[in-house]
Amino acid sequence: MTGAESVAARVPLLNAANVLTALRFVLVPVFAATVVVSAMSHAGWRTAACVIFVVASATDLVDGWIARRFGLVTSLGKVADPIADKALTGAALVLLSWYDRLPWWVTVVILARELGITALRFWVIRHGVIAASRGGKIKTALQILAITWYLWPMPAALAPVGPWIMGAAVVVTVVTGFDYVAQALRLRRPAR
Repeated sequence: MTGAESVAARVPLLNAANVLTALRFVLVPVFAATVVVSAMSHAGWRTAACVIFVVASATDLVDGWIARRFGLVTSLGKVADPIADKALTGAALVLLSWYDRLPWWVTVVILARELGITALRFWVIRHGVIAASRGGKIKTALQILAITWYLWPMPAALAPVGPWIMGAAVVVTVVTGFDYVAQALRLRRPAR
């Protein structure tokens, strides 16, 4: 057993980072139920859904920082964290499309990319880890901002800004998807 494996083996499964990831999983159905109750037409419930979404999204930033800062990285966290992210984002996008706030093609493109990259990461895991790139972090920030913009009951004058933010999110989502595919292919290439 290497030194890194021995340290990883001593990290307790129940730690602050994993608890925040679990909280994000719990918040997904709460968020979805709040959107459904709002029917995207009741300002108070939309505001509540938006706040829940932002809090759940913030746990993603905090749990990763805690895990790295305090050496609490676990195998469970490496798998559960991205799944929790996709569940939250996926629920938001599907609900926004369901209530005709977001074109279905946007939801399909983003979810196909997210699920494809997650599968790709598992495909290359024996060869190395595809770490989140700066572009991937920008993609996440744009998606969160765009979804937040759509959820919040914006005044009519500000509502048209949402599609521009989402358009930027889609472009960065697709471009970074190609970058991750290139990284995966490099990792899978046999060493010479």
